[in-house]
Amino acid sequence: MFPAIRGVQAGRAYYVTMCPLRIIPRLFLFNEEELPPEMRAQRSLNKGRIPEMARYIVENPESYIFSALTASVNADVRFDALEGASGPSERIGTLTIPMSATFVINDGQHRRAAIQQALAENPELGDETIAIVMFIDIGLSRCQQMFADLNRYAIRPAPSIGVLYDHRDPMAELTRMVVMSSPFLRDVTEMEASSLSQRSRKLFTLSALHTAHNSLLEGIRPDAMPDRVGLASQYWRVVAEQFPLWQQVYRGEVTAGEVRRDFIHTHSIVLHALGRIGNALLCQSDDPTIWARKLKKLSGIDWHRDNPATWEGRATSGGTVSKSRRNVELTTALIRTVLGMPLPPDEQRAEEAFARGESK
Repeated sequence: MFPAIRGVQAGRAYYVTMCPLRIIPRLFLFNEEELPPEMRAQRSLNKGRIPEMARYIVENPESYIFSALTASVNADVRFDALEGASGPSERIGTLTIPMSATFVINDGQHRRAAIQQALAENPELGDETIAIVMFIDIGLSRCQQMFADLNRYAIRPAPSIGVLYDHRDPMAELTRMVVMSSPFLRDVTEMEASSLSQRSRKLFTLSALHTAHNSLLEGIRPDAMPDRVGLASQYWRVVAEQFPLWQQVYRGEVTAGEVRRDFIHTHSIVLHALGRIGNALLCQSDDPTIWARKLKKLSGIDWHRDNPATWEGRATSGGTVSKSRRNVELTTALIRTVLGMPLPPDEQRAEEAFARGESK
């Protein structure tokens, strides 16, 4: 028996209830993994996602949030409205489900598995609750259609807005602070979208800078946020000085679309490469004048996208910018070589394979 609210969609009754987390693993079983896809009502469980989701709950016991599970129940249920209720109050009552009922998750199987793993690590979470939306099951085809419909218009948020709104990740906070503290970066950075239209007046995306910062500050001391923000801000100020076109966009002398169309140095792969190179410079010194002496050689690189002798197979494929790990390594290796810096082992291996004409 569950406290519930009764609703109607497409002429069919459904119920919203709350369920203690400790009951979730026992109530909602997932035993369809060995069945072929056409006999299942869900996608197969991606077990690689579970540890991270469980860790999110365990590490944030006072602030985690999980959306409702959606499930089908293959039994005759009974809904009893509150005694004496009338009008809208008749929608509130208790839902009685037979013990023999089977629950099939239509949306939320990974959340269910993460809850189970989190409870194993922290049983005290068991008394907390999660919302359940229950539909009355009318067969496999209906369950499969529900899964298709529930995911039909699901769109993953753009990485940039994820960085903008993420207050748990220290690097996301650092990226926001670096951008907001610089009039230049604040003006030319797209804070929400992770792809830029031709007409966009922005040069970079917030997500691209976030990726670059993860490489830039890896293993770098100090740990204090203001000091790390200061280091990153100084580094990008020095880098920006090496690209006159960036400054011209900021001053409105050329359009960002033209620069992004004709040159490669505003793309995320180059920002990532500059983050990796900056990490080596910061490890050597915290003096921006030393960074500037190295980085001034950036002007010696032909950054035009239509320069296949330099970029094809390294940063582009058929003229289209590619952001694979190998492309990042090759792009970084070229810039390091121009700057007179030694290559780390991963970039050296990528460069040797590239010289041999290997595609991977």
